[in-house]
Order: sequence, then structure tokens, then C-alpha cells
Amino acid sequence: MATLWHGRFEGGPAEELLAYTVSLPYDQRLAPDDIAGSRAHVRGLVRAGVLTEAERDAVLAALDQVEQELAAGSFAFAPSDEDIHTAVERRVTELAGAAGAKLHSGRSRNDQVATDLRLYAKRALADVAERVLELQQVLLDRATEAGEAYLPGYTHLQRAQPVLLAHHLMAHAWALSRDVDRLLDCRRRLDVSPLGAGALAGSSIPLDPDGVAADLGFAGRFENSLDAVSDRDFVAESLFCLALIGVHLSRIGEEWVLWTSDEVGFARLDDAYATGSSMLPQKKNPDIAELARGKAGRLIGDLTGLLATLKGLPLAYNRDLQEDKEPLFDAVDQVSLALGAIAGMIRTATFDLEAMQGAADSPFAAATDLAEHLVVAGTPFREAHAIVGGLVRDALEGGRPLAELVAEHPALGPEVAAELLAPGAAVRRRRTPGGAGPDPVAAQRERLVARLAEDRARLAAL
Repeated sequence: MATLWHGRFEGGPAEELLAYTVSLPYDQRLAPDDIAGSRAHVRGLVRAGVLTEAERDAVLAALDQVEQELAAGSFAFAPSDEDIHTAVERRVTELAGAAGAKLHSGRSRNDQVATDLRLYAKRALADVAERVLELQQVLLDRATEAGEAYLPGYTHLQRAQPVLLAHHLMAHAWALSRDVDRLLDCRRRLDVSPLGAGALAGSSIPLDPDGVAADLGFAGRFENSLDAVSDRDFVAESLFCLALIGVHLSRIGEEWVLWTSDEVGFARLDDAYATGSSMLPQKKNPDIAELARGKAGRLIGDLTGLLATLKGLPLAYNRDLQEDKEPLFDAVDQVSLALGAIAGMIRTATFDLEAMQGAADSPFAAATDLAEHLVVAGTPFREAHAIVGGLVRDALEGGRPLAELVAEHPALGPEVAAELLAPGAAVRRRRTPGGAGPDPVAAQRERLVARLAEDRARLAAL
């Protein structure tokens, strides 16, 4: 069995070696990027005087045919194909003969795979960012539909103060905006071509890394060949961005598990985005939300696994770096699926606004407003906090309505009770910029609309 490195060895590789080291089952995914990199390398070899124009045309035609065979599913892989790079080069050589055998001149699989993976990551991160924007739009649309409906806001999973439902939904949209920022910033940093670094030290062939980088659409080329072939910071950073998206989706999932439970009952899932039980006929399960929560651990594992792989590697390339692809592919796949599923779940769900508002209209939710009323009247906040806290304690322990106790208090009185404890009064009093009341939420919505338009323009510019 001929390999790319058979000349140095007297015998062929052991079956166990091939079985353990093969990456073809998963790195086939890089085929479009490998072919794109090979085309650019071929054109660079012409400029370097290694290939004639006729040889260039033969190799490029062979690459076109390989691309068509891969797309059609008719490409015949050979037992000696360790990876997609080997497979493509073998087939090109079969088709183009001696010209195809020159394809690898001045190139190593070390700089080749680094180039392929950067091309893939550039495309994949942009695709994920598009999906994030789609989920943000769903959140914005539902926030707009919600109008001035409100629900309890929580801290420590205890009811705290009422907030507009729109405010709550847009909170998740703003977190996802940071994810878009991170994805595009990561993409900007990885936009560097390693092609021309060779195995680790460049080449004696007069290659043109700058021209090849421009040909492939990279912003620039590597500065140090050792760094170029060993750097997987961009994979680790991509995995962090994807893992943090997974964490944000997990938080959304956790809320929807709670909101759709009978105990809370703030929302109902559309049948198309829920599952049933194999035993319990009455069940309607929030599997998408639960899986978003569960898969966050998988995404964190993809990141930490790669970091553990990288932390002990000396310069330059080591075969350990083969372990960079599966976690990246997995994270891209899982986040992409999750974004689409959660967007559909939220888009089609029904909110129970009466249940939300009923839970938020507890007079205890206005406790902070009572304390702030006293503060405005001149009472030090700590004293005001103690007064209202005492009234809450007396209401809970004595079984009397808080409104009665507030009406009887000399520093508060019946007018304050009527004004501040009325249903919906607490959320309408949230007036500060960025706050949860109608006026600041309306302004926030306009800023979010503008932010989504700006991010769409950034993606379009890529």
C-alpha cells in the first residue's frame, strides 16, 4: 500500500496503525476547502516556475473532476487514503499523471490542513452568526407582540420585581448580540493563510504566500512558519465562542422548562416543538429546551478537551493536532441545530399572559417601590428598607393583606397603597434607561432593531 511517505520505509504500515491514525471518516468535511487550497497552490506553483501553464490546466481540470465526484458521491476512496488530503492528491495524480504528482511541491500536510481548517472555520462561524441573528429576530418579534404584558422578574429563582415580557425576551437577544460580536471577532483573527509554511520552515521553492493568501480570500499570510503550522488558537477560540452560545441557549432552555411546567404555566409549546411520553399519555415534554441545557456540557467538553490536547505540545506540528477537527465540527453542528430548534420553539409557543401578570401582581413585588417612595420623601434607604421589610413580615406572619398594613402606616398611608400596589403599577414605574418599564423598553427595542441591522450588514460585508 503506497502512502505519501512510503519512500522512507521498507515495508507498508500496519493495519493497526492505519486504523488508529486515519482521519478520513470525519475530515472528508474539509474537501471543498482542500480543493480550494489546492487550486490556489497550483496557481502559485505556476508563478514559482514549478508547473507549466499546460500542467496547471491539467491539474485544475483534475481538481474540478474530483470536486464533481465528491459532490455526486461517486468518488472512490482507496484503503491508502489516510485523510481527505491524501485522497484528493491520489485521485488528481490518477487523472493528471505526472503533473498531478507535482501538486504537493512546496507543501506539507501541516500547512495544508491548517489552511483547510481556517477556510472551514471562516465559513462556519459566519453561518453560525447568521443563525444567531435569526434567533434574535424571533426574540425581537415576540417582544414586539408582547406589548406591555409583564411577568415576575426573578433573582435566586424567587420573585423579585415585575418586568415587561418584552424586556425579558430582549435580555436574551442582547446576550446573543455579544455572541455575534465574538464570532466575527474570532473570524477576523483566524483570517490568516498558513499556506507556504510547509512542514515547519517554509520552502526553498520560490513560493508566493502573499499571492496564495489573496487568492484564497484571506486577509493576510502567516508571519512565522513554526507558528503557522502549530497554531490552533483559532480552533480553541472558536470552540469558546460556540460553547458560550451553548451556555446562553442552556439558560433559555432552563427557563422554558420552568415556564412550560404546570407549576409555573407561563407558556405552552406548539405540538410540533414538543414530544410525548411512551408511557404517560398526558405528557407534553420540552425536549428541545432540555437538550439545549444538556448539550451545553458537551460543548464545554469540546473546548476543554482541545485545550488539554494543546497545553503540552512543543513546536511545531504534532499529530495530536489531528484532534482539533472533531470537536470543532461537533460544536458547529450542535450549536447550529440548537439555534434553529430553539428559534422554532419560541416562535410557535403561546404565552399565558394572564398567568404571568397574575404572578407579577403580588403586592410583595412592589416592596422596593414602597421603600423608594420613603427614600424620595427623605427617609434613609436602610431605614426605609427596614420599615417595608417589617410590613412584609407582619403581613406574612399575621395573615393580613400588605395593602392594609401600608394604608395604616403613618409614613405611607392609603393613597400610597392604592397607587403603588395596584396591578401593573410597579412595572410602569420602571423609568430609568435600560430598565424594565414601558418607556425604556420601547427605546431599547429601537436600539435592538438598529443593532440587528448593523450585524446583518457586517455579515453581508464578509
